[in-house]
Amino acid sequence: MQEYIVNGLLIVVALLALILQIIAARPSTGMTRKQKVMLWRILAATTLLLILQALGSAIFNLLGGAGRWVRLTIFLIDYLIIGYDILRKAYKGIRNGQVFDENFLMAVATLGALTLAVYENGDYLEAIAVMLFYQVGEWFQSYAVGKSRRNISDLMDIRPDYANIEHDGKLKQVDPDEVCVGTIIVVQPGEKVPIDGTVVEGSSTLNTAALTGESLPREIKTGDEIISGCINMTGLLKIQTTKEFGESTVSKILDLVENASSRKSKSEGFISRFAKIYTPAVCYAALALAILPPLVRMLIMGLDAGWETWIYRALTFLVASCPCALVISIPLSFFAGIGGASKAGVLVKGSNYLEILSKTKVVVFDKTGTLTQGVFEVDGIHHSEIENAKLVEYAALAESASSHPISKSLQKAYGKEIDRSRVTDIQEISGNGVIAKVDGVEVAAGNDKLMDRLGVQYISCHSVGTIIHVAINGKYAGHIVISDVVKPHSKQAIQTLKEAGVRKTVMLTGDAKKVADQVAEALSIDEVYSQLLPADKVEKVEELLKMKHSDKTKLAFVGDGINDAPVLRRADIGIAMGAMGSDAAIEAADVVLMDDDPMQISKAIKISRKCLRIVYQNIVVAIGIKLICLVLVALGFANMWLAVFADVGVMIIAVFNAIRALLVKNL
Repeated sequence: MQEYIVNGLLIVVALLALILQIIAARPSTGMTRKQKVMLWRILAATTLLLILQALGSAIFNLLGGAGRWVRLTIFLIDYLIIGYDILRKAYKGIRNGQVFDENFLMAVATLGALTLAVYENGDYLEAIAVMLFYQVGEWFQSYAVGKSRRNISDLMDIRPDYANIEHDGKLKQVDPDEVCVGTIIVVQPGEKVPIDGTVVEGSSTLNTAALTGESLPREIKTGDEIISGCINMTGLLKIQTTKEFGESTVSKILDLVENASSRKSKSEGFISRFAKIYTPAVCYAALALAILPPLVRMLIMGLDAGWETWIYRALTFLVASCPCALVISIPLSFFAGIGGASKAGVLVKGSNYLEILSKTKVVVFDKTGTLTQGVFEVDGIHHSEIENAKLVEYAALAESASSHPISKSLQKAYGKEIDRSRVTDIQEISGNGVIAKVDGVEVAAGNDKLMDRLGVQYISCHSVGTIIHVAINGKYAGHIVISDVVKPHSKQAIQTLKEAGVRKTVMLTGDAKKVADQVAEALSIDEVYSQLLPADKVEKVEELLKMKHSDKTKLAFVGDGINDAPVLRRADIGIAMGAMGSDAAIEAADVVLMDDDPMQISKAIKISRKCLRIVYQNIVVAIGIKLICLVLVALGFANMWLAVFADVGVMIIAVFNAIRALLVKNL
């Protein structure tokens, strides 16, 4: 009965290998040359084994005494066709002092089974079939890993090959690395945007799917900022570069994804340590199983030792014990999780951060640019002692050295080109404002703290927004109200986080209490802390970290500005807005959201939790089935075929389960 089952399996394997060979002949399959060669080896070894099974031993008996050795030679050729690479790897491992791995276990088990077959009855089917099915499992594992890598490679196929520069009325293609900051580049319809910059001419729609996972096109026009990696779909664009290629979004994304695998999670570390202890342990256990019971039977019980039976059990024990399912599937699960997250526009810098993200229960937000758009507009001018336009002019010129969104909104309201030669003696006071001389006149522009610092009596404002008080030559001149706009999905993002199991949401901001409270109330944020300096934010996060219930509860901080970098580093997990966030924030963060949408935070947490569920499933299934099978083998209730299932079958199940981590669309 067993022989019929094995022959049936061999026929299935042969047909499967043949079908896959036909498919592999197409250039679009993505199979590597090594995978195609392995398929031919599987097909050849299976076919030869089926022929030998069909011929049986009768035909070799016609050759007399030499028939047995001819049959053994042909079976050995079949064994070497399918297993020579395993033997070579096992030999290299022994030579390099790294003996105990799956190649060593499989080589010892199958060679031992062949030796027993020679000694006993010449039935070599079992040893060769075990190696064959093991290689089938290895092929599926290799293909699954390759598919995962190809998915990520296709996803990250955003590296531009060239940039267009107009010269003498003609477009010249140059290496993006050669393009300097401030250069005007031309992006035609269908081309990738090679470098970050600002659109100076033209309008178009952009395909940002490779960056953000968002399939809807994004409209862009003159004056808009544009990031590299997008595909220009319709109109011709002229872009003034604002970064070098090495500092552009596309380069940072590629670097983050390529280096993500170097940061290992605790689960991966556990598996590595487990394998180093487990593999030698099962080898010694198998040796004990082969020697001790026969000696006990012979010396103590006075029975026949039964060496063949116990050696066979020991060899079967080795086959069943291979830790392939754990060693391969756990890193693959994290790799697939990082790839799935990248596909959704969430860049995770390492599997360790994916593991921490899954335990996030407290999320702390910066306000400006994170929950709000960071697009400030002058909303009102109150109590001005001079012309409104002149008040704005003084404030815009005084703030002209700052890159803060408030400064940009003042410059935008001024509406004219800033003449920096009119501004001297600039003093920027962190968390307060700026003092400068404009046309020789001392101008102070900032918040209440700055006015108090200068001893200037100011008029409080009841409007909601950021209030910029202006004093000229030490005399109060009025204030400007600047309002920020809440992002469309911010409220829904907070709600989704709570549905995902986040217990507390907190907002930290340098804005006035009135503004901060209004935003927090509108978004249903649990706690809000306002009028904080960058150092205050770090202290507040320190306090929140101390208040956590246990080490299993992790705190995430979400920010986008240069001043958020210290907090991003201090939190358990730092999440940066990547599309328009500062380089410092992206560098300091552990997770980068490519489209600046706060909704992606809950998606990132869901992706991480799905990935960790898959990891734990694989650990439990692999270890559980292994242990059960090892006990059954040791007690004599399981043969080599069950051992093959415990090794190859579990590995295939675990690998394909791991690939599910790539599927994140509906999370």
